[in-house]
Amino acid sequence: MIILSLDTTTRAGSAAVVRDGIVLAEIVGDPSLKHGQRLPADLMRVLEMADVALPAVTLFAVAAGPGSFTGMRVGIATVQGLAMAAGARVVAVSTLDALARSGSDGSRPVGAWMDAQRSEVYAALYGPDGREVWCAPMSGTPAAVLDAWSAALAAGPVRVIGDGALRYRDVVDRSLGARAEVVPPPPLAGIIGQIAAEAPERAVLPHAVMPIYVRKSDAELTRIRRAVP
Repeated sequence: MIILSLDTTTRAGSAAVVRDGIVLAEIVGDPSLKHGQRLPADLMRVLEMADVALPAVTLFAVAAGPGSFTGMRVGIATVQGLAMAAGARVVAVSTLDALARSGSDGSRPVGAWMDAQRSEVYAALYGPDGREVWCAPMSGTPAAVLDAWSAALAAGPVRVIGDGALRYRDVVDRSLGARAEVVPPPPLAGIIGQIAAEAPERAVLPHAVMPIYVRKSDAELTRIRRAVP
C-alpha cells in the first residue's frame, strides 16, 4: 500500500510518501509561502523524491485539524481533488493524534499543544502509548488546559509537544516544573501516513472528509457576538 499524506494545519506543513508503514520520503514546506502557493507542487516533489508515480498511490491521508482554518481547508481540498481524480479514498487524521504519536516514549503521558492564536492552545492529553485519549481535545488558555488536566496528571511526569508547548513553555514550567518535558514538534506528514496505514478501514470517499475544528472560527464567533442583544 502506497500512501500520499499531507499536513497543512501548521505554518510550514509537510508532505510524505509511506509504503507499507515505512516513510519513503518526507519534506517540510516553506513557511514563507502560503499553503495554496506550495500545493500541489510539494506533493509532486515528495513523490519524485520517493520515486513513486502519482497513479501508484493507493490511499491518501490528510491532517484534518485542528489548526489553521485556511490551511486545513486548502490541504483537505487538495487531497480531495487528487483522490477523486485517482478514484481513491482518504484517511483524515487529527493533528493532535499525530503530535501525540510522534511525542510518545512509552513511559509517560503525552500532551499535544498547538498554538491556536489569541493566547490559546488546541490541546489533548494521551496515555504513554500516544494513542489512548485521557483528556479530550479542547481549546483554551494554557493555564485552563493544565487545570483541566490536573486530575489526570496527578503528580506524575508528562511530555508536552507542539508549537503551543514551545510558545507557552513558561506556563508549563511554572505549573509543572521538572515534571514536564517540553519538546518541539517534528514534521507530521510521515506519522499521519503511518496512522493511515495502520487503519485503512477508516478511509472515506473524498467528499466525506470533514475538518476537525475544536474551536469556532473567528467569523463564527463574531456572528455569535453580534446576535447577542
